[in-house]
Amino acid sequence: MIPVPSGVRVWLAGGHTDMRRGFDGLALMVQETLKRDPHSGHLFVFRGRRGGLIKVLWADGQGLCLFAKRLERGRFTRAHKRGAWWFSRWR
Repeated sequence: MIPVPSGVRVWLAGGHTDMRRGFDGLALMVQETLKRDPHSGHLFVFRGRRGGLIKVLWADGQGLCLFAKRLERGRFTRAHKRGAWWFSRWR
């Protein structure tokens, strides 16, 4: 379980992301596309092309954390527009 503080935003990347990207590549994507600081403490969620894998980038105050979740069956549904970002408040 990720101990996320209240008030943290969850940003969802629209379309698909190259899942070969690691810490640096995903952080750069957040900076260039979203114009946000990846060390802000918000969660940034990326989905792979086939939909069976997501990666979550999060700064916990000590550094960046990269979490991955792969489904054995099924897919994560994707955002509707390629390159778009959505956010929601963590509750």
